[in-house]
Amino acid sequence: MSAFEKLQQHLKQLPGLGYRSAERIALHLLVEKPESLPLLVAALEDAAKNVRRCVRCGNLAGAELCAICSDERRNQRMVCVVEHVPDLVALERSGAWRGIYHVLHGRLSPVQGVGPGDLNFAPLLERLQAGEVDELILALANDVEGEATCHYLIEQVPAERSVKVTRIGFGLPSGGGVLYADAVTLKSALDARRSYR
Repeated sequence: MSAFEKLQQHLKQLPGLGYRSAERIALHLLVEKPESLPLLVAALEDAAKNVRRCVRCGNLAGAELCAICSDERRNQRMVCVVEHVPDLVALERSGAWRGIYHVLHGRLSPVQGVGPGDLNFAPLLERLQAGEVDELILALANDVEGEATCHYLIEQVPAERSVKVTRIGFGLPSGGGVLYADAVTLKSALDARRSYR
C-alpha cells in the first residue's frame, strides 16, 4: 500500500468521511496546499499532548478544568448532563444555558455491554453526594437507552438532598440527539424541561 493510500485509509476512518471525501482531503493536503500539511501535523501532535478530559465534567480541557467549569460567571450549581462533547458544543452554540455540564461519554446500553462503570458517572455522583448540585438537567436522547440512563441517574440522586431533576423538553425528534438540533430547537427544549423530582 502506498503512502497516499495509507493517508486516505486513515482519513476515511474519521466520522463523516467516505472514500471520495478522504481522497479529496488527501489530494488537497499533498497537491494543492502542501504547505499546510506540517501545520496540521503540528496541531494534531499538540492536541494529542495537551488536550485531555476535564476532571470535573469530562469536557475537553487544556488544563485540569475546562473553560466552562472554571468560568465563575456560570451557575456552578446547575448541571446539564449530556452524552458526548459534541452535544455540549451544540448546547453552548444555542446560548441558552449558563450553568455547567457533565459529559457521560455515552449512555447505558446493556445490549452493547455498556454499564455504569463504562461511563463518566463517578465525578457527577461525588458532586451530588457533596451537595454541590441544586438542579440536574438531563439532556439525553429520547430513546430507550437515553431513558434508561436518565432513570439510572435519578436513582443515584441522594434522597436527603433537595436536588431538582429535570429532563429537557422535546422539541427534539424522537430518537434524535442534541447534536443535530438547531439553536432554536435546543433553546425551546431547555425552556420546556420537565421535573422528575
